[in-house]
Amino acid sequence: NILNYLKTYIIIYNGIMIVLGIETSCDETASAIVSSNHEILSESIYSQIETHKEYLGVVPELAARSHIDHCDKVIKDTIDKANISIKDIDAIAATAGPGLLGGLLVGLTTAKSISLALKKPFVAINHLDGHALTPRLSHKLKFPYLLLLISGGHTMFLSVEGPGKYLVLGQSIDDAMGEAFDKTGRLLGLGYPGGPEIEKLSINGDIERFKFPQPLKGRNNCDFSFSGLKTSVRQTAEKLSPLSNKDKADIAASFQFTICE
Repeated sequence: NILNYLKTYIIIYNGIMIVLGIETSCDETASAIVSSNHEILSESIYSQIETHKEYLGVVPELAARSHIDHCDKVIKDTIDKANISIKDIDAIAATAGPGLLGGLLVGLTTAKSISLALKKPFVAINHLDGHALTPRLSHKLKFPYLLLLISGGHTMFLSVEGPGKYLVLGQSIDDAMGEAFDKTGRLLGLGYPGGPEIEKLSINGDIERFKFPQPLKGRNNCDFSFSGLKTSVRQTAEKLSPLSNKDKADIAASFQFTICE
């Protein structure tokens, strides 16, 4: 019903629709302004990496407080970059989940307040819908297309058939890939987030030194499993302890290679 209403809204005004999007589902406060002809007019992001670095992971309470402190500033910056007035916005969208509850509430409350003040439509967006459809803003993709979704707690292959229409081809049956990267990074004594640190360390590592398992490989499906791989990395590190810089680089390289394979 919401989508039909927005389509009618576009037809009535017979022009390009401008939408303000707000994202506060995890550890980044972000907003963007996009148009109905698939243009990204502006975007602004405030990262919380420095806030959570000492904890080696996202602390939900700290994340929510940071969103409260920065959401209005990020939105203002986005509007200024687009060189438009807030009154030029035709609709407001915000991530409604999945994500951290405290952060989601900040973004949703802010978006609804702007919607009420402007008397413009508000649209709640599924986080995964946003990831699945964003490539259509930057590339001229036609439905259907194959999507590898590796956001936060999700690792899955999808066939994107249309807005809100997805065919799940396979997904992780246990840990998400991002979790495996973060926990392996923590095991090796690296910084947060683990993924970029493992990638940097892997440059000088030997991808063939350790033969880590590739769970579910050869099965007649597209499912993933990362818990066994994660356990194997931990056991290898424990056997070699204390780890030299060379050991860490080789473990990181072999781990990353195994996941990519």
